[in-house]
Amino acid sequence: MARDNFFSVEFFPPRDVAAAERLQKTTQELQVIRPSYMSVTFGAGGSTQVGTIETVRMLKNRGLEAVPHLSCVGNTPEQILAYLEQFKQIGVTQLVALRGDLPSGMGLASSELRHASDLVAFIRQHYGDYFNIKVAAYPEMHPQATSPSEDLDHFITKVNAGADSAITQYFYNPDAYDEFVNRLTAKGVTIPVYAGIMPITNYSQLSRFSQMCGAEIPRWIRLRLAEFGDDQASIRAFGIDVVTQLCQKLIDNGVPGIHFYTLNQSKATLAIWQNLKI
Repeated sequence: MARDNFFSVEFFPPRDVAAAERLQKTTQELQVIRPSYMSVTFGAGGSTQVGTIETVRMLKNRGLEAVPHLSCVGNTPEQILAYLEQFKQIGVTQLVALRGDLPSGMGLASSELRHASDLVAFIRQHYGDYFNIKVAAYPEMHPQATSPSEDLDHFITKVNAGADSAITQYFYNPDAYDEFVNRLTAKGVTIPVYAGIMPITNYSQLSRFSQMCGAEIPRWIRLRLAEFGDDQASIRAFGIDVVTQLCQKLIDNGVPGIHFYTLNQSKATLAIWQNLKI
């Protein structure tokens, strides 16, 4: 039986009409898992920001809970306020607040709001408790942090600024997630930390993403994926099995929810959800 409000899913804004049509189909297919919300990423420097609003509006028109991402790097405070007002006008009550990736040639000094904690505090200053704010968490450490302790301190700063919950970067080692949450609990931080999960469907794509974001692919998984070569069917079958086991361990250990990074596809996420039988 499905468990309401346990799963959530993430999309990125489609870049053309064909992609938009595919996303609508994916959205319809994923409604069966009864996600608590569907989040939509937000491109740095204006690259997909208009698409974010359009995608959120599409989801809201379908009666779904749409949660836009909002990043501060590359946007002025005035631009951020304009986005927040647009989100409020179309009925958005939840946000994912992020620093965002630095556009090429831009340093943090170029932005008035330099960190996700600054953005969270800014939203609270102007909108109070109107928005439920989610932030990012990194069980395996943010790639730009100098140490796990520093990274944990930065996360706690976001919580103290007003974050309500967090979604992790994807990971494949459940012990990393458990240890991260235990360290937070020891510090008195008790907000829900939802596990971000990336289905495995394409090894080269996954390897590229992981190098950029610092997510570790365990050696045994890398070796098995490499062994399959170009056999995409075997990669998908193996990936669904591995990620199902990961999710089951997290569920058994009491994770508050699972957030699927769908890459605008439904099949792998649906297969994992069906395997979990909850």
